[in-house]
Amino acid sequence: MTASKLLKYMSTVEQSRDTTRDTAREREQARQESFRRTIRSAHSTIAFTETMRLAIDSFRSSKTRFALTALGMVIGSASVILVVTIGLTGKQYVLGLIEKIGTNEVELEYAGGGAAGTENTIYNDYLTREDERAVELQVPSVLYSSPVLEFHDRISFGGGVVKDTLVLGVVPAYQKVRNLIVPNGRFMDDQDESAHIKCAVVTIPFAREMFGSPDAAVGQSFQISGIPFTIIGTFKESVDTFGESEITDNTILVPYSVGRYFTGTDNVKQIYFSLRSMEDVPDASKAVVRIVKARHKPNSVYKATNLQELLTTAAEIANGLTAVLIAVAMVTLAVGGVGIMNIMLANVRARIREIGIRKALGATSREIRLQFLTEAVMISLAGGVMGTILGLALPLSVTLFTSYSIPISPWSIVVALGISLVVGIIFGTVPATRAAQMDPVESLKYE
Repeated sequence: MTASKLLKYMSTVEQSRDTTRDTAREREQARQESFRRTIRSAHSTIAFTETMRLAIDSFRSSKTRFALTALGMVIGSASVILVVTIGLTGKQYVLGLIEKIGTNEVELEYAGGGAAGTENTIYNDYLTREDERAVELQVPSVLYSSPVLEFHDRISFGGGVVKDTLVLGVVPAYQKVRNLIVPNGRFMDDQDESAHIKCAVVTIPFAREMFGSPDAAVGQSFQISGIPFTIIGTFKESVDTFGESEITDNTILVPYSVGRYFTGTDNVKQIYFSLRSMEDVPDASKAVVRIVKARHKPNSVYKATNLQELLTTAAEIANGLTAVLIAVAMVTLAVGGVGIMNIMLANVRARIREIGIRKALGATSREIRLQFLTEAVMISLAGGVMGTILGLALPLSVTLFTSYSIPISPWSIVVALGISLVVGIIFGTVPATRAAQMDPVESLKYE
């Protein structure tokens, strides 16, 4: 072997040895770091376990003080649960009333026309049944529809009493579209409409005033413009609209085919459409107006109204009121937090010698702070858990033992427990910091 090859071989061997030593050194460093992490984790676990044990021992030695301190958090947490539950119940009730009026309903009406021709002649471009059929064909989300013919007549109630009464010509689907309730008799059907039967469905106040009671009115006859009509049923709205709809106390419903003879025209005042779901209402409202406008003169104005905006506004108001009530309940939790802070400060003063002994035996300021902060958080959370259980007990009892369904929001539980935790941390920090800052020498001298 030549000298150059020998030198090259020795260099390669030396590099291999260096690499082996570096690898061994890295392995040793990794092993030592892993060992240190294990020691730190064990020390942390032991310290936290010891802290929890000391906190539990402290509570056992003064059960009454612990219970009275946690009472404020119990009341506050229960208040949060009940306030949210009451807010949701009120919201559900209000929205339920609005939904009974018809959240899936779209009302189309003629809002006026413009001028036409060189002489600016004012014209009326009313809705027709052909508009209704066109919408039904082109808007697949429409389930039911009904035109409304409107006219007035003076009807005798006997005893010389004559009243101006509203008569509406409608089709059988009007009951489903307007969510009408028929407590006596029946509503008109397709046979009444196609055969032009002179029948009527009247309001309960009308039946009571004319015939004494709704039951007695069914089967009786009265006259509209001198033509006899037979009452086949009475009706009422699902929710009292306080005169804000087309129905009044003395409203009479007759078949649309019969109502046409009284108005002498096919023009209708309104057309109601009932949709498959509430989500279809916005798009369907726009489509209805677009289809009808395309069938009439350019300057004619048609308006589609629904209860979506009212529903949204009612929900926002209910949410706002619930938020205000939650803020009020927070005051109770804050008061409970102040109580925790006061008790913990008194607890620190009563345990000054204990703090000094623990520091003399090697406890760090961090461990002392953690001990007293843990006690404050445990008091707060224990009160929060008890308050949450009490707050849920009432609505759950109502739901289980009555026919009423009380809505319970899982978020109210999260909020109540979360705020209890935060209150314990915030109001426990001052006492814990004061305990951690005590001088061990002075603490041991304290009597």
